[in-house]
Amino acid sequence: VEVKDEGPLTGRSIDIKEGQYLYISRDKCPGLNLHGKNAQVTVLAWVKRQRKSYTECEAIAGMWNETRKKRQYCLFLNIQLYNSADQVSGHVSGVGGPTPGNKYCVDVAIGKTPLNYGEWTMIGFTYDDHEIKSYYNGTFDAREKTNPYSYELGLFDGGDDGADFTVGAVHRHDEMGNFFVGQIGMIAIFDKMLTEKEIAEIYTLQSRYLLKKE
Repeated sequence: VEVKDEGPLTGRSIDIKEGQYLYISRDKCPGLNLHGKNAQVTVLAWVKRQRKSYTECEAIAGMWNETRKKRQYCLFLNIQLYNSADQVSGHVSGVGGPTPGNKYCVDVAIGKTPLNYGEWTMIGFTYDDHEIKSYYNGTFDAREKTNPYSYELGLFDGGDDGADFTVGAVHRHDEMGNFFVGQIGMIAIFDKMLTEKEIAEIYTLQSRYLLKKE
């Protein structure tokens, strides 16, 4: 993965080409292994999305292994559920496998605003053990029926052989996939639900710095 001298905060970013991804093995990142009935999580990232050669869900970051039914949480784009496309999608699972009665996990908060290509954008989601909320440029991106999304099963405990933390892809259908193509300039994981005010403040501070750097 190439490192570029462009991006928010540090002025640098990673440039992920199609088929590339990063990961941290589960045993090396216990602080990211958020799980339990009352678990909370916030995932924030600055991304500059680029087009890929085919249409597919695009994973940004999280602990999410579909092949072995070890889903916990993950920030996605372009989930394509509920008549959506290209929006920010915050995915969580309290069961690890598909949502009962479904082929896939469909427990996801999908925002309203499509993500532009070639433009730095801060995206993210929160989960407070009751509902998932997705955010676009520091704002709760409300969408009827899908954002917020009610979910009270908590985050799955994958145990010692659970999902690794991956960036730019997840494991599904026995191989890595759901690739993101573009630049990522910051990823932040919190073990609590940040408020709408806190996320707006983070965006305001960081976007000012991004403008100054550019």
